[in-house]
Formats: sequence, C-alpha cells, structure tokens
Amino acid sequence: MLTGKQKRFLRSKAHNVDPTFQIGKAGINDNMVAQLQDILENRELIKIYVLQNNAEDKNDLAQSLSDATSSDIVQVIGSMIVLYKESQENKQIQLP
Repeated sequence: MLTGKQKRFLRSKAHNVDPTFQIGKAGINDNMVAQLQDILENRELIKIYVLQNNAEDKNDLAQSLSDATSSDIVQVIGSMIVLYKESQENKQIQLP
C-alpha cells in the first residue's frame, strides 16, 4: 500500500511517461495481464490509456488490473490509469 507522499512522488514521475497500453472495447484479457506483469517488472511505473469505446468504469478497470498484476494504483485521471509495482530484479525507482 502506498502512502500519500509516495503517490505524489510517483504521479510526478509518471507525468513524462508515455502510455504503454491501451484498453479498447474488448476490455481486459489474460494475455494483456501477462504482458502488463512483464512491463511492470521492467519499468515499475506504467500508464494505461482507456479508449473512449470502452464502456466499463475506469476505476473498476484500474482495480481489476491492480488485482490481476498485484500492483498499486497511483492515479486514475481522465482516460489514464497509472500503476506501480516494485521490481524484484530491476529496481529503478526509490520511493520516499
């Protein structure tokens, strides 16, 4: 679980990160979750863009992705979801 200070720090880091994934009308599938886990291990902090043709609630999508990848939700703003998971082998971000 992230503290408020850690979330603010990660939001500032995520500001310059480009979205690495898009969620369309098909929603979330097992292949996407596997790829997200690999990317989270390599990068620790990722942005996911939810396309307008997706009818699901963005907060529900963020919670589903967080649960499936064992990551923390940093922010859900507009059509963007920001997730963080500490890397086991490739630690790059030092949290305050």
